[in-house]
Amino acid sequence: MSALLSIKGLGKRFGGLTALEDVSFEVDAGRIVGIMGANGAGKTTMFSLIAGNVRPSMGDIRFRGDSLVGRRPDQICRMGIARTFQIVKPFPALSVLGNLRTAGMFGKAQHRSAAQADEASMQVLRDLGLDDVADRPASTLTLAGQKRLEVARAIATGAELILLDEVMAGLTPVEVAAMLDTLRRVQAERGLTLLVIEHVMRALMDLCSHLIVLHHGRLIAEGDPQSIGRNEKVLSVYFGVSSE
Repeated sequence: MSALLSIKGLGKRFGGLTALEDVSFEVDAGRIVGIMGANGAGKTTMFSLIAGNVRPSMGDIRFRGDSLVGRRPDQICRMGIARTFQIVKPFPALSVLGNLRTAGMFGKAQHRSAAQADEASMQVLRDLGLDDVADRPASTLTLAGQKRLEVARAIATGAELILLDEVMAGLTPVEVAAMLDTLRRVQAERGLTLLVIEHVMRALMDLCSHLIVLHHGRLIAEGDPQSIGRNEKVLSVYFGVSSE
């Protein structure tokens, strides 16, 4: 069975700066895969390349066997890929439900009416624990609420693959634990595939079954959390320590 997402020899240069170089990995359907690395490792650039916000300098990105290179973000979204952002980006003047309605009508789901979009969106909001604030302006939510709204909006597009970019950053330990529980439950119930960037390392290790480690734009290790936690190179370049 072929991978849902396949990255082959991917590279990106911004002028004289190499953000990613010769990165290759695959993500199977239904898995939760984490991408870890220090600031500047190329993690968010990777998401921007997959989502079509930036075009790669080299290499290929394939989703269900079809190349994403050269496609616009809206085209990629309608293929079944959605992303969240480090800095939350709701439509602030729209209600929480209105944010999801827009996602449902213009994403892969392509609901044909507002009523149809609202019905599906309310189920997503219930899944994310936001149904009680559905009519509130998105701008009035707490940070934790807006982080959940980012995830809800991505799900509402009808995506199969969701790119989660630091959805736990800035949250309290209690809020992180709640987000982890929500992500596990929603991923399992909806059969989603998640690709996750997170600086909360304990959360990343707990959530993901497979980890990809980037350092200065290169993939230096991948494997299950236990093997990554023992990897000498990862311990040296990421944590600054040796396992001995």
